[in-house]
Amino acid sequence: MSPANIPEMLELTTSVQYVKGIGPRLAEVLGAKGIHTVDDLLHYLPFRYEDRVNPRGISELRAGEMATVIAEVRTSGLFRTRRMPIFQMTAGQGRSRLKCIWFNATYLRDRFKPGQLVALYGKVEQGRSGGELQLVQPQFEILGDSSDEAEGGEQKAASSLEVGRIVPIYESAGQGRLTPRWFRRIIHGVLENLSPQLTDPIPAVVRGHLSLISPREALRQVHWPDPGESFQDLQVSRTPAHIRLIFEELFFLELGLELKRREQKAQTGIAFNLDNRAREAIKKILPFHPTAAQKRVLKEIASDMEKPFPMRRLLQGDVGSGKTIVAFEAAIIAMENGYQVALMAPTEILAQQHYFSARRILENAGYRIVLLTGSVEEDRKREIRRHIAQGNAQLIIGTHALIEQKVEFAKLGLVIVDEQHRFGVMQRFKLMKKSADEGTSNGHTGTAAPGRPAEQRSAAAAGEPDVLVMTATPIPRTLALTLYGDLDISILDEMPPGRTPIVTRRISDDRADEVWQFVGKHVAAGHQAYVVYPVIEENEENELKAALQMHKELSKKTFPHLRVELLHGRLSGDQKEDVMRCFQKGEVDILVSTTVIEVGVDVANATVMVIEHAERFGLAQLHQLRGRIGRGAAKSFCILMTGGKISEDGERRLDAMVRTTDGFQIAELDLELRGPGEFFGTRQAGMPSFQVANLIRDRQLLEAAKREAAAVLAGPNEKVPKEEIDRALRHMRTHWQKTYGLVEVG
Repeated sequence: MSPANIPEMLELTTSVQYVKGIGPRLAEVLGAKGIHTVDDLLHYLPFRYEDRVNPRGISELRAGEMATVIAEVRTSGLFRTRRMPIFQMTAGQGRSRLKCIWFNATYLRDRFKPGQLVALYGKVEQGRSGGELQLVQPQFEILGDSSDEAEGGEQKAASSLEVGRIVPIYESAGQGRLTPRWFRRIIHGVLENLSPQLTDPIPAVVRGHLSLISPREALRQVHWPDPGESFQDLQVSRTPAHIRLIFEELFFLELGLELKRREQKAQTGIAFNLDNRAREAIKKILPFHPTAAQKRVLKEIASDMEKPFPMRRLLQGDVGSGKTIVAFEAAIIAMENGYQVALMAPTEILAQQHYFSARRILENAGYRIVLLTGSVEEDRKREIRRHIAQGNAQLIIGTHALIEQKVEFAKLGLVIVDEQHRFGVMQRFKLMKKSADEGTSNGHTGTAAPGRPAEQRSAAAAGEPDVLVMTATPIPRTLALTLYGDLDISILDEMPPGRTPIVTRRISDDRADEVWQFVGKHVAAGHQAYVVYPVIEENEENELKAALQMHKELSKKTFPHLRVELLHGRLSGDQKEDVMRCFQKGEVDILVSTTVIEVGVDVANATVMVIEHAERFGLAQLHQLRGRIGRGAAKSFCILMTGGKISEDGERRLDAMVRTTDGFQIAELDLELRGPGEFFGTRQAGMPSFQVANLIRDRQLLEAAKREAAAVLAGPNEKVPKEEIDRALRHMRTHWQKTYGLVEVG
């Protein structure tokens, strides 16, 4: 690139290809990491820091400590043992020497050369039999390499960035071509040439409340900490620079979510009429006396549905708390007002379970219910779609097939989305948009609800449908504030009466005979049992074979006198329905199953669940599975069978299951163990992709961001002038889609 193309002063919006030392070719490499602009590059933060102000002398090292050592490469080589290749490098300071070892590191064969200056960071360990100290698998960085002609005359200048200070360590990019050292040099140059005029998008009153430093100062200090900065604060991202950048990211997320909430309140919705007819219809279908929590939550939902703007509510409740019956009650309100209801589930098995439950609870009251999933035959699909478009179907249950373009609703009034975190955010919005206008434009008027005059139904005002999102996965508050920040939240925090707490025990598989004796004893007492096997996508065939084999062994050898059935995801819908119907009727004693029973199965007489290879399951999945028992008055038992070596995280998961049945406690630990992205599957769920924030670590800042965002949008006033609100909203809209990966707002 010619010097004429490189701007003298860089702006945050400048493309990285115009940064000195990058150019078009390396810009492509950075683009693969999501780094397209100077702003992106400056938000590519160090993942840790090394204290090279006073690097340790080799003679000062003590076993057990973490240390940074800057030394000269003396010798290196690859040694092959019977078990694995080992790469060994010896570094020295004068007469002192330090051995460094890497296992299975053939890639280091030609990496080091005698005379190179190298920075090493790792845990100091005692050699075998009390021998000399060594570093095993240390992180390293070559600081001085006389053969590196690419940096030429800049070698000396760059070296000042490597020693005598706290040094930022970045993740490499481009398959190692862009090293931490490269990032240091480039980012240092960018900060030197960054425009001094960076507008602060956060309103002054908010900056004052949080004592936030300026954005330019934060970017400088987070990459190149001032002398005397707390090394501990740097490592845990609690310096003033980190706090500024973290809060800014969370503040604009919460500002966008708060704006969405306010805009939804301004939309035209459907003001449902909750009269005596609807109330009596609800009472008729209730299979049991509702809990106080169910009454409270239904009141919150009904109150929303009566309002003239669209309901956007999250119904959260632990397994067995009765969410489905509350959702059906909400559906009755819509159907009694002459509207259709769509219930979308993430899997066919769950959609089928809802369909069976709906038919059992609602069909006798005269409501017309259909099931639409991907596996339904095409002729049948066409017939179902015709009934939906004509309004003959009132409750439409299905999978993502409901959001296909071919599906038209006559008059959609309520959308119920179950296990929302398994859908993409855009899928929820697609279904929401299939509102009354789309369906009625084809000329269909539909049929009235049972007992509801057709003219009363057709006179009802059209508008955006209400949305009720359900999840049986307890969601920690930090995730609820981000993933569901645009929704009001209702929580079912009470179990139906008569439930006995589940006893959970962990046992190794070498005691399997004792477990099967225990199962047999409970079946002899008139109860039923589940035996669950994992199906892991990468090895689904083998795992399915394990379930098939175990079913054969249990039915033929262990329990030849009992009725043992098998349920797995490869069975047809009719076969699954037959198996589950038999189990629910008590015609099956033991159900051997894969995780298809994780959600939606309710058999009160099942009192024992054996989970084989429990260490292979995620914590939330174990909790969901356990929720299939303990649904009656009899005492229930969950047995976690384990085998082989168990990881540290696996031990924590199993310990949590034995210790508590509280779904929210389990969810908090699950979030801590897996992180927000893995907790839901980031892309699948539409979780924000944060650059600097961490929802586990930064909970208090998230709460503050939500509070401050609501206060700003309550303005303008003397504390928050209109121009500052406008500036904040412009910044938020510019960054919303790019930064958070969420649907556009405003």
